[in-house]
Amino acid sequence: MTTIATTASGSGSAAGDTLTRDALAVLQPGFDGTTAPDWVRRRIGEGLASVALFGRNVVSEAQVTALTAQLRAEQDDLLVAIDEESGDVTRLDVRTGSSFPGNHALGAVDDPGLTRAVARELGRRLAACGVNFDWAPSADVNANPDNPVIGVRSFGASPGLVARHTAAWVEGLQSTGVAACTKHFPGHGDTNVDSHHAVPRIDVDADTLHERELPPFRAAIAAGTRAIMSAHILVPALDPDRPGTLSRRILTELLRGELGYQGLIVTDGMEMRAIAGPYGLEHGVVLAIAAGADAICVGGGLCDEKTVLSLRDALVTAVRSGELPEERLADAAARVRDLAAWTAASRGHAEKTEPDPEVGLAAARRALTVTRAGAAAAVTGPVYVAQFNPAPNIAVGDQTPWGVAAELERLLPGTGSGSFTGDDAGAAVLAAAGGRRIVAVVRDEHRHDWMRSGLDTLLAARPDTVVVEMGLPQAAPRGALHIATYGAARVCGVAAAEAVLAG
Repeated sequence: MTTIATTASGSGSAAGDTLTRDALAVLQPGFDGTTAPDWVRRRIGEGLASVALFGRNVVSEAQVTALTAQLRAEQDDLLVAIDEESGDVTRLDVRTGSSFPGNHALGAVDDPGLTRAVARELGRRLAACGVNFDWAPSADVNANPDNPVIGVRSFGASPGLVARHTAAWVEGLQSTGVAACTKHFPGHGDTNVDSHHAVPRIDVDADTLHERELPPFRAAIAAGTRAIMSAHILVPALDPDRPGTLSRRILTELLRGELGYQGLIVTDGMEMRAIAGPYGLEHGVVLAIAAGADAICVGGGLCDEKTVLSLRDALVTAVRSGELPEERLADAAARVRDLAAWTAASRGHAEKTEPDPEVGLAAARRALTVTRAGAAAAVTGPVYVAQFNPAPNIAVGDQTPWGVAAELERLLPGTGSGSFTGDDAGAAVLAAAGGRRIVAVVRDEHRHDWMRSGLDTLLAARPDTVVVEMGLPQAAPRGALHIATYGAARVCGVAAAEAVLAG
């Protein structure tokens, strides 16, 4: 065990420098701004092996390319990670909405070749911007349709369907030299709590877990996923005491031992309340590495130099005190560096990938389910688009536009639109629409009483209303025309607007 003190700046003996570099290497911090901060560049020189990009760091692809070039000037094989699932959770297209439908739309089509092609084109775009590590895909089986955080981020409710599409997505992305990070192990689909706010609990027996939750992760491992992300969920059948991210039973005994996974294990965001609340950020990071995690995701909220140094020092102190074996930290850092080396060696793959810029819209069109109620009149003139806005979850965020209003305003000049929420939403829409035909856009109607009630009011007064469901289509189709998009990506909105006009 290392016993020689290390200074705050990372100087000291060779052993101390190694320990400090390993502590920095396992961190994957975010930062503020659209250019590389001086402190990030300085810490890369001291051993930081990864950084993470979020929506706040993205203005355009050209800007991201310039940013990653700045970072790589400090370390050529730096891991630049992003939380880009496509669909509802997008960072690269955070300001416009995604050019690709999300998992649920791809699962609705159920063509693994299409899923592979979408992920390949996404990987090509990421690689062109200098991003080489994607915290995706979500391999969660959406067993609970009331799940507040997964929903359309899942390929579906069938373990077999989720498994085959998870494998296809991993293969497509990694064919471009961008590492996939399959999440959220051991499965976040049967939760009714968002781990950004508290610790979700999955009370299923071990047999159910192995038969329902684990097949997609087995498929991802077989497909060669370079990373797997842990979930901050309590699964008493596996570990009654600690959530997955902090559980040796889950990360080391199950994932490494039983499933035979040898790649990188990354934590979900450690500042999320499920970890930072009960354990504290610094102690939680130490516990995660001790449990078997190799890389620490932190910085979904703003992350600064002080936070990075406090986490580095917490790991160094834990090694020096004997709480964290030095060998475990060294192994974690080595796995990070191994992944960085793989991305550097695979860098040329994206340049050999044929661009397929229309695959996202083509996939969104194929995913639509259109239900007609009788012989409803076709939409031929300006309409009023009423968007029923639920509160967004943190993973999706509130920066990304969604809906069909922009596309219908382009296709039908004179179209108006508004956003509505709350118990009086239906009446407010009727007052705003005037005599125009109404297109009501909802998202997870089945989860929101106010939304269901508003739609009741609307349809009772205006039965010719067109309904577009852009979340999970769990509620029965209704309206003169009902269009289910299986997600709220920009391309889903384009496909839906086309269907409105087609009738």
